[in-house]
Amino acid sequence: MKVRAHVIVSGKVQGVFFRAETKRRADVHEVFGWVRNLPNGCVEAVFEGEEDSVNALLKFCRRGPPGAVVDDVKIAWEKYTGEFVDFKVK
Repeated sequence: MKVRAHVIVSGKVQGVFFRAETKRRADVHEVFGWVRNLPNGCVEAVFEGEEDSVNALLKFCRRGPPGAVVDDVKIAWEKYTGEFVDFKVK
C-alpha cells in the first residue's frame, strides 16, 4: 500500500548531514518527496512510497545520522498523491 508521511524532526538535526543522508536512504528505498531545513532548526520532509519503505525512513528519522541528536519526530499521515517522481533536497 502506498502512503504519505509529512515529518518534522527537531533537535540537533542541522549541520549533521541529515538531509543528505535522508536523500540517500530515500533513493535506496525508492521513496519520493523532499527534505529541507527550517529556520527554527528543525528538518521537514514529505515521504511517499510503499508503507514499509516509508516506515524505514521514519525509523531513520528517529535517530538521524551520526552527530545528530533527535529530540522529537512529529508525523502527520496524509493522503497519498503520487505527485513526486524523485526525492529532492530543498
